[in-house]
Amino acid sequence: MVPGVLRDLVRLQPQPGAHRVAVRAGISVLVPLLVVLALGRPEWSLYAVFGAFTAVYGRNHVHLPRVVMQAGAGAALTLAVALGTLVGTLGHREPVAVLGTAVVAGIGARLAAVQDWHPPGPLFLVFAFGATAAFPHRPADVAVAVAVAGATAGFAVLVGNAGALLRRDERPRTWVRTRHLPADPWLPAQFALAVLISGAVATGLGIGHPYWATVAAAAPLTGHGSRGQLVRGLHRLGGTMVGLVSAAVLLSLGLGAVATVLVAAALQIVTELLVGRNYGLALVFITPMALLMGQIAVVRPVGPLLVDRALETVIGTGVTLALVAVGVAVRRRRAS
Repeated sequence: MVPGVLRDLVRLQPQPGAHRVAVRAGISVLVPLLVVLALGRPEWSLYAVFGAFTAVYGRNHVHLPRVVMQAGAGAALTLAVALGTLVGTLGHREPVAVLGTAVVAGIGARLAAVQDWHPPGPLFLVFAFGATAAFPHRPADVAVAVAVAGATAGFAVLVGNAGALLRRDERPRTWVRTRHLPADPWLPAQFALAVLISGAVATGLGIGHPYWATVAAAAPLTGHGSRGQLVRGLHRLGGTMVGLVSAAVLLSLGLGAVATVLVAAALQIVTELLVGRNYGLALVFITPMALLMGQIAVVRPVGPLLVDRALETVIGTGVTLALVAVGVAVRRRRAS
């Protein structure tokens, strides 16, 4: 198994059409973030960026299937942002945020499987709920969150399908919808358990940004089988650590808000060019992008920010890989 894992860690998969997805994702991130800055509401970028993630769905679909997939994912992301904002209005939100993120992970995993989402799994839903729940909000912010995230998601759907309207496309327009349930019926429960444990550990230790641990915990479970999950976990760990170096450089430059948005959008484009080829390599760019986007909404000291990201990644991936190892051991014992 070890040689196969090592090969998978460095393998570059072909990803035809990645440039189109990358451009759509870049535009979907860039325009809404520039709009909220122009409105003098940089704090709204927290809501806008998760709506913009609608653009990454349905990269292998065209026409109606892509519209349907992106519309469903956009609605789910908007709901996750709304619920996270609602949790952020609570006085003692930390325990509710951890439990809520676990529930979102389990339900999101089931929804992603039933709707055959690509990219698979509830990763973006976990990120959207956890990030918004981590910050304090007022009750009035819930309506703002829905409006901003929903509008951004709608814009991403328009961007994602504008090409089909503007060009003559000879690809077949028939739509055969398939629904693929998880091969492992316990996968939603695994997502929920990994997210719950990692979020509880990070919160209990008092580390800032505990939602980073839950995202790191959810990411490996989107791999296929125990080997794929191991590879994805190692990619998450190694790619994040390398990405923190570039993040430190970019964050130390003291970029203004507009420059930060431009750099983040560029990193989003590079991410989409690489994520289908090698997840670990993509994380070298995902990591600084996520940290830069967070700084647009709320400026934080750079040093503690980098340390938090490193620690939370270790916690999240460590929890999930431990659960994967336990699952493999149990299956082997039953088979013997």
